[in-house]
Amino acid sequence: MKRLILLLLALLTAPALPAAAASADPPRPAPGAAVYVIPVRSQIEGALLYVIRRGLAEAKQQNAAAIILIMDTPGGTLNSASDIVRSIQASPVPVYTFIEKDAFSAGAIIALSTRAIYMAPGAVIGDALPILMSPFGGVQDMSEGLEEKSVSAVAALIRAAAQSAGHDPEVAEKMVRRENELKIGDDVISPAGQLLTLTAEEAARPGRNPDRPLLSAGTHSDIHSVLKALGLAKHPIRELEITTVERVARVIASAAPILMILGFLGIYIEIKTPGIGLPGILGAICLGLFFWGHHIAGLAGMEDLLIFAAGVLLLLVEIFLIPGFGITGVLGILLILFSLVGAMTRMIPGGPVLPGWTDLHIPILKMGVAIFGTGAGALLLGRFLPRSALGSRLTLAAATSAAEGYTAAPDTSALVGQTGVALTPLRPAGVIRVGAERLDVVTAGQFLDADASVQIIEAHGNRIVVAPAP
Repeated sequence: MKRLILLLLALLTAPALPAAAASADPPRPAPGAAVYVIPVRSQIEGALLYVIRRGLAEAKQQNAAAIILIMDTPGGTLNSASDIVRSIQASPVPVYTFIEKDAFSAGAIIALSTRAIYMAPGAVIGDALPILMSPFGGVQDMSEGLEEKSVSAVAALIRAAAQSAGHDPEVAEKMVRRENELKIGDDVISPAGQLLTLTAEEAARPGRNPDRPLLSAGTHSDIHSVLKALGLAKHPIRELEITTVERVARVIASAAPILMILGFLGIYIEIKTPGIGLPGILGAICLGLFFWGHHIAGLAGMEDLLIFAAGVLLLLVEIFLIPGFGITGVLGILLILFSLVGAMTRMIPGGPVLPGWTDLHIPILKMGVAIFGTGAGALLLGRFLPRSALGSRLTLAAATSAAEGYTAAPDTSALVGQTGVALTPLRPAGVIRVGAERLDVVTAGQFLDADASVQIIEAHGNRIVVAPAP
């Protein structure tokens, strides 16, 4: 009897399983739902991640029919690409890619995470091999162990992105591992020793499954043709507008070392010259722009600014209130450096509290460039600034001399040998009267009572030394 009941339950629930699976698919968009277009152009970095997240959130809120990334990029940082891939995978709105011209490196990884890739005539996708950039912008050689570690991590990321979107993971991995060979039957698509880079025509050829393309879902001249292929031609297009603030933030994020160098040099010149002047104001503006740009880019928070302010406060206390240079000044410098590195480091919501080396090495590299540049700039300023027209405005060029009548204190040498009476006890400082003149004096160390007779034995400007009169 128990088996019969279980069998009946199984038969009753079996027809509901396909319906449940079908309900997991995204619902058909409303006729008036907009198609969001997000431009992905130039370098891929933290500020672009902020823009894409904003576009994905806005499309979700507006129940958009689809999101299309219009792409033309040489690549960018792996960290930003990884975060963008995760954001796309978590989006309830289907995301597609239309490659206008290039999708290299990080751009290829992002494109492979979308449901379908469309390419314009002459567009190219591929070559996602990780490279290490030097502090001065060139490509830096990696050791064999570090290269394999980086390649392995990127290969896993690009395979996972391709698998989640239904693309061929072997095609994706060939963009990272040159030692692999990509074949379809007897036809070698990309031989071993070469990284895979596909044109629009090559990407649209049949893949391993003859019913599916190798990578591109089709070649189209513009976004309207792509929408027609997706069955969304009647839906309105809403292009995400990248604001001026976001554009400026992207420039600031990429120019972080320059802003830090200018900020540090401005403060250095201000410390070397009296008062508060233009260099100090410009230095503060540069550091303020640094924090503002990274805040807009979604990297820096208020805690970084507060740590920086605490570091500056400790440094000022060390300079103006505590003699010498000790632990307070060192702690202030460490807090300033910590805040600047923290402002350039990505923190994933819900991720680890402490960032790993992959998140820290680029900010630390930028900080190293800033410190080196500040030191070199300070040496050059110390050598050439005093002789320049700007240096003459910051420093006093005219000198004064005693021969011209300029003195820091009156000449009291004529008082030596004169005698007087102590008006107050000398302990050892006090007041005496010489003739009708009252003088502030000190003894050589003796304590003398009031009304004692004294004689002036030294007089150097305002410093007058007396001794008991003989």
